[in-house]
Amino acid sequence: MDDYISKVKILVAGEQGIVIDFGDEINVTINRLIQELVKDLNDWALDGIIEVVPTYRSIIIYFDPLQITRDELTAGIKRFLAQMGKAEPKMITRRVIHVPVCYGGVFGPDIDFVVRRTKLSQEEVIRIHTSRQYLIYMLGFTPGFPYLGGLDEKLIVPKKVRDKIPTGSVGIAGRQTGFYTVESSGQWRLIGRTPIRAFYPDKPNPFLFEAGDYLQFKSISVDEFFEIFSKVEDGSYNPEITTFQSI
Repeated sequence: MDDYISKVKILVAGEQGIVIDFGDEINVTINRLIQELVKDLNDWALDGIIEVVPTYRSIIIYFDPLQITRDELTAGIKRFLAQMGKAEPKMITRRVIHVPVCYGGVFGPDIDFVVRRTKLSQEEVIRIHTSRQYLIYMLGFTPGFPYLGGLDEKLIVPKKVRDKIPTGSVGIAGRQTGFYTVESSGQWRLIGRTPIRAFYPDKPNPFLFEAGDYLQFKSISVDEFFEIFSKVEDGSYNPEITTFQSI
């Protein structure tokens, strides 16, 4: 842990921003440190901090310079980093949100391309995609869009630009996978769609998941898709969420 902490840089981002940069590498350990530091900063509840935003390998802090100076904020960040560098790794509880997906057909118009590109069968593509739990490194692009790491190299495919992608569409591109929580444009290959909702703008906490959680996809039939969709619409559907302990 201390090897990563020693390489952290604190950078200026305009008059109201600070970037805590953990380097160029994207991995689970760095993301774990980022999540810990985000929690410390939010628990600090310091007047003047407007927002703390985690990314793959950095944190952006927006602050009000009329309430706190850059030097004061930087000193606090350095204290937290020093404590993290000395601390022993702790076991934490991780959530796994299970995401039902109907693969292929009208819900996954690019799955045939993925099959041709990877030389796998559709069944193999689905099996590989659903076989692991994906860490949510960050949310962004659109509200609640999860950037997931850990896609199997067998499923790496190039992007495809689309002007309109339906809500719930599950995509892959490069070494990443994820799903569109709202309708938007995008560049990922669409292999399926989930009937669940992950963004509720009217709720105090509008997102189903957060950075540091894991997603695991589960293949469902068309009939199951519409059955779950109906429950989501009437508010009776509760996503399956399990937990596990990790360092």
